[in-house]
Amino acid sequence: MKKIITLIFAFACMFSYKAMAIDSQKAEDFVKKVTTQGIEQIINSDVSAEEKDARFEKLFNEYLDLDYIGKFVLGRYWKTAKTTQRDAFIKVYREFNIKTWSKRFDEFKGKSFDFHGTAPSNSEGQIFVNTTVDMGEGAPAKVVWRVKDGDQLKIVDIIIENVSLAITARNEYTAYIKKAPNGLDDLIKDLKEKSK
Repeated sequence: MKKIITLIFAFACMFSYKAMAIDSQKAEDFVKKVTTQGIEQIINSDVSAEEKDARFEKLFNEYLDLDYIGKFVLGRYWKTAKTTQRDAFIKVYREFNIKTWSKRFDEFKGKSFDFHGTAPSNSEGQIFVNTTVDMGEGAPAKVVWRVKDGDQLKIVDIIIENVSLAITARNEYTAYIKKAPNGLDDLIKDLKEKSK
């Protein structure tokens, strides 16, 4: 009986490891696709700023779960927000990030991402994909991608040199809403201005 239980446990471990390995590879391949398209087809391309923004918008809509990220960065304020406020925030948050990252990714012009495997996440259905970028001077920049599984893989955070963009935004927005006379409405208005 003990031998049978041991064999069942061994097979279960083998299958769970295999599934985990497949998920890891799938996540790494997914981020490779994103970085290749982002760098080669957008940053390194000789197109206008308007065209870059349009390409980034397509990239973000396809590969980032900005609805999920938007809910996260609003934290407890998401629960108390009205439906109209939620919709307005997600819309402007999406526009703001497209503009911001269209400019920030210019730092990676002519660069390429080196991949260093994955790491497990404490959040169910999520995994970290580890990359570095040789910036020419000093140590390579560490860029970690948090990938969420679901109907399809999506990026839900980018961590550059140990700084989470999602957590940074959450801290900034929470502080802003606390101080603003009209709370979330003022934040939405501010992001609209910054997106212009």
